[in-house]
Amino acid sequence: MTPIIIYHLEGRRSDRIVWLMEELGLPYDLQFKRGDLMGSMSLVRAFNPVAPVVPAVRDGEDILMESGAIIEVLLGRYAPGKLEPAPASSDYPAHRMWMHYAEGTMCARLFSDYRAWRVTPPTARSPLVDSEAVVQFAEDFLAAHPWFGGAEFSTADIMMKFPLDVATRLNLVDEARFPNVAAWKARIEARPAFQRALARARPDGMVGALPPLAQHAPAGPRTPPA
Repeated sequence: MTPIIIYHLEGRRSDRIVWLMEELGLPYDLQFKRGDLMGSMSLVRAFNPVAPVVPAVRDGEDILMESGAIIEVLLGRYAPGKLEPAPASSDYPAHRMWMHYAEGTMCARLFSDYRAWRVTPPTARSPLVDSEAVVQFAEDFLAAHPWFGGAEFSTADIMMKFPLDVATRLNLVDEARFPNVAAWKARIEARPAFQRALARARPDGMVGALPPLAQHAPAGPRTPPA
């Protein structure tokens, strides 16, 4: 196959696509300017001036955006049946849910809280759904399952790594309250494909990282799943 072209920013969502390609052993061409986020964005704008977002992928004549959609397209085209449970599997519904939860619920809540709490540090948790609640939902699932795809590592784990890193790295939650998430991260980070992806995608570690919050909302009472 012709190598997939991945337009990339170090330490951002495009890490997912690099990691996917390493897990699958598929060829890819990584486009970014090392240590220069603005320079990397200039490459994205030249490639896709109407919607310059990352990750962006060129697959032949197709321009692909949205990391979850990119993953699904690339799997369907080049690795059907890999890194996801079969549709008839009992693990399949959870796998699909976590694929979408990562961005649709978790990232949306985390970054909303981050922006608000940078301006006004919180003194109480939201009575609705806040950052701790969305991470607690993941923690509870991992208490009963080794992976977000159920019994086996899957693309749901690739999707969930970014928001769970955001939650702890930016001090949106107290990492010590989520031991199942911590153990899952350790399993993820031990994977050879993840290590190869880090070496390619973050040769200098995090570049231009957002500052962690000085204070997050007070921890709520633990509510173990029924």
